[in-house]
Amino acid sequence: MHRLLTLLLLLAGVLPGQDFFPIEQVQAGQRGVGRTVFSGTEVEEFDVEILGVLKNFSGPKTSVIFARLEGGPLVDTGVLAGMSGSPVYIDGRLAGAVAFMYPFSTEPLAGIRPIGEMVRDVPSESQAGATPLEAWREIAGLPRRRPEEPGERSRRFQPIATPVALGGFSERTLDVFRDEFRRLGLQPIQGAGGAVEVEAGQPPVPGSMISVGLIRGDMDFSASGTVTHVQGDTVFALGHRFLSAGTTEMPMMQAAVMALVPNLNSSFKLSGTGPLIGKVTLDREAGIAGQLGPGPSMVPCTIRLRQSGGQPADYSMELVRDAQLTPFLLQIALFSSISVSERSLGPLTVRVRGGVEFKHGLPRLVLDDIYTGSGGVGQVAALSTAVPLAYLLETGHAGLEIDSIDVEIEAEPADRYTDLVRGWLSHEEVRPGETVEIRIAAKQPDGSERTHSVPYDVPASLSAGPVRVTIGDAFTANLQRWRGLFAGRKVRDAASTIRFLNSLRGSDQAYLRVWRRKRSLWLHSDHLNSPPASLRAVLSTTSGRAAGALDALSTTIEDRKIEGFGGVVRGRLSLQFVVTGS
Repeated sequence: MHRLLTLLLLLAGVLPGQDFFPIEQVQAGQRGVGRTVFSGTEVEEFDVEILGVLKNFSGPKTSVIFARLEGGPLVDTGVLAGMSGSPVYIDGRLAGAVAFMYPFSTEPLAGIRPIGEMVRDVPSESQAGATPLEAWREIAGLPRRRPEEPGERSRRFQPIATPVALGGFSERTLDVFRDEFRRLGLQPIQGAGGAVEVEAGQPPVPGSMISVGLIRGDMDFSASGTVTHVQGDTVFALGHRFLSAGTTEMPMMQAAVMALVPNLNSSFKLSGTGPLIGKVTLDREAGIAGQLGPGPSMVPCTIRLRQSGGQPADYSMELVRDAQLTPFLLQIALFSSISVSERSLGPLTVRVRGGVEFKHGLPRLVLDDIYTGSGGVGQVAALSTAVPLAYLLETGHAGLEIDSIDVEIEAEPADRYTDLVRGWLSHEEVRPGETVEIRIAAKQPDGSERTHSVPYDVPASLSAGPVRVTIGDAFTANLQRWRGLFAGRKVRDAASTIRFLNSLRGSDQAYLRVWRRKRSLWLHSDHLNSPPASLRAVLSTTSGRAAGALDALSTTIEDRKIEGFGGVVRGRLSLQFVVTGS
């Protein structure tokens, strides 16, 4: 009942007993006091000089208070990453939260988010776009979004970077994901993700540190910031977005500052996490809000590493339960696990076996494949394993609730490519009902060449005319399906989407497709090779297309896998035979 009352008060834009300094009364020359933690858990004060108010700062009816911060270590450090949310008071009343800065500024100039905007109900913004989803643009043949140049960021007032502590991750993880972290407004710090001594039972107060957990367990991924305002069991913090997750649930913990680290670009607080105190429930442009009490439901994740000549390792952790964040966090955890064994130079083969279990009787999402090469194999394996889950969760189908994730990784310092080099047919003219031998020469990982023979029985009902044969790798076999999805084909429900993803081809086999240039139809995830004329007429209408029907320019006669290859198959061969009259 209390939580419902708090929500209703938030929607009304007012909290009981609040005493805020109105933005309309803020003027240049006023003096104020800020509160934050510089060491341990002790909240200390610093001076604030108001320089003015910037109207319509990030949209209509939004403002930011421009100020100079003074006192304590700020003369040496400037505005610190981790100060986001530090409350600022004018005449003893809360005016807002320190939230913005200029990178490379020679003095501690800051932007203060008015408290009225932080507690006011604002429609949650669109998702920031987690990293795995960018991969779909490349799979579809589209360019990635243009990255922001470093100079562009340094010339504008921007949200203070949120320091992210990573514990249990490899050093290479920070190097590989650094740009993605920064794109999301995060400042990664390695080795600072451990627990610290924080007196349990102490409720957060304005100016105290909190930590928002994304991964907890053998790997720890948490972000720190400052509490702005506490009303009952509702906590407001940061003063700017964290990840633009909208309505969400993330662990909220106490935190303590271990040291201040001066930096020419952005100084930061080095902090560690303390006891769990509740959960963040809202992440929007004006800051985050959370509830004190029990923590959120998390996704259990187990990663088992098996490496040639090395000791096996098992990692257990919990990931935030979020459609955008869970796949991204899985990708990071997988890469860190692989990079422990991955060679900096030379060949590597990584085999992934695992899956995602769902509640409500949904089928298991299978995450099995093999990756090989002489560089970047860990990145490819981690991204490719996380992308199917990212796509599935992005669909927004009802009932998608992850129960657990388990992945086993085998790493071997060897190149396991098998190249398709030649293909030929025993006959180029055949009659219906006859058999044609399809032969494939493949170069094995050891350099030897092996011939595979695949008998194909021509259907007795097949009409006369040319028939095309494609023998290709997994990318070739899956490309048509992906193109159909990106062209707008719909999948009916969560179970159908999982079955579609599980039907995608693995990289250690070749795939034979016998087909003709003849129109067919896709309906959701089903390929209708020879639909009746009446059904085609219905599905070709506007309503049929809206229901998920899509034209295809070819008809598949037979589709099968070819086994017996010793590694990752690559290449594509095209052949043709002619069916003569019976």
